[in-house]
Amino acid sequence: MSDNTRPRVRPLRITPYTYQEVPGFILQDPLGLSERMLFVPADLAPVLALLNGEHDLQTIRSRFLVQYGKPLPAEVLHTLVRDLDTAFMLDNDRFAAFAREKLDAYRRAAYRPPRLAGQVYPAGTAELEAALDKYLADAPHGMPPANRPIVGVVSPHIDYPRGWRTYARAWGYAREAVQAAQRVIVLGTDHNGPPGSLTLTRQHYATPYGVLPTATEVVDALAAAWGADDAFRYELHHIGEHSIELALVWLHHLRQGRPVEVVPVLVGSFDHYVQQRRDPDTDARLNAVVEVLRAARAARPTLVVAAVDLAHVGPAFGDPQPLAEADKRRVQRADEALLNAVRVGDPRSWFWHIAGVEDRYRICGFSALYVYLRVLEGHTGVVTGYEHCPADAQFGSLVSVVGAVTLAQP
Repeated sequence: MSDNTRPRVRPLRITPYTYQEVPGFILQDPLGLSERMLFVPADLAPVLALLNGEHDLQTIRSRFLVQYGKPLPAEVLHTLVRDLDTAFMLDNDRFAAFAREKLDAYRRAAYRPPRLAGQVYPAGTAELEAALDKYLADAPHGMPPANRPIVGVVSPHIDYPRGWRTYARAWGYAREAVQAAQRVIVLGTDHNGPPGSLTLTRQHYATPYGVLPTATEVVDALAAAWGADDAFRYELHHIGEHSIELALVWLHHLRQGRPVEVVPVLVGSFDHYVQQRRDPDTDARLNAVVEVLRAARAARPTLVVAAVDLAHVGPAFGDPQPLAEADKRRVQRADEALLNAVRVGDPRSWFWHIAGVEDRYRICGFSALYVYLRVLEGHTGVVTGYEHCPADAQFGSLVSVVGAVTLAQP
């Protein structure tokens, strides 16, 4: 075990859960590195906030008594810290060694395996093909054909059972462009990426249809523009992040299993720009990345993909009250301003509509879609689908998703 005299909890996924009539929370590793889950009773959950690396165990017990008016037995605290450590949920030397082992194994592997196969979509090729073909057949269509070549696709990254209509309409509409592409740049939302992070990998992504080779020369050019240390600092996030994977499965399906080289890029939070009221186009490093991606597009027929969702609102995301119908209409009106930015290809309008309300609707694709719009700036788009997906059993919380394509300039 590590020295846990001043334990610090890592960022965790925390889900309300009742176990044997005891209310509490399930703790999980959001990076997917550890498969362990822990149940913490609700009356013990406040201790987690005190495990911030600043206090020794005796101080934590004293603070708990002062703040909550009840004692925290030493053996209970020691057991909690031990269990968190065993599950690699503490930010300590033991977790650091574990993370290095995971990264080394990831880089040594022949490819990144499809993590969600058998969970969000079928793992077998025949079953997957049948499922996606059914989505394509059942999704409402009827849109007129594009009058110019398609150069970009905005795809959701929500699970297929909830978002299949929007996935199918966007990818089905872009079928010819997908089949003709010689290179695909995928800008994925990094759900665990800190503000200002951009994360690359030289590893190949795989789907149940086979391996999609990574365009390492483009990755190397991006790393030079961003700074190699920063560009690979959070490469571990590629292991468990689902946004790129869920787009690539559709891409590979519509190519009937034919490979194409891919540039997988995870884009972290834009919170720092919002807090500073700073337009991202003043960031020299981000501008350099955009220029590398534009050059990659110019070198050969390229499709740019943004794997994004929109609003995350309701009690499931921390809001105090379930959404009424009027609230859902308000969310849709706010989203419509963002969709107009996609239609006209305006990254600054996209950014300031979100930043102007301090991202109150928690736009999950904020950063990745901004970079997408910068790379394809001036190209107009067509929204192929939009819907609200339930985020709880009562539909008092929702995730809004969009599908769109971007057209070549006339």
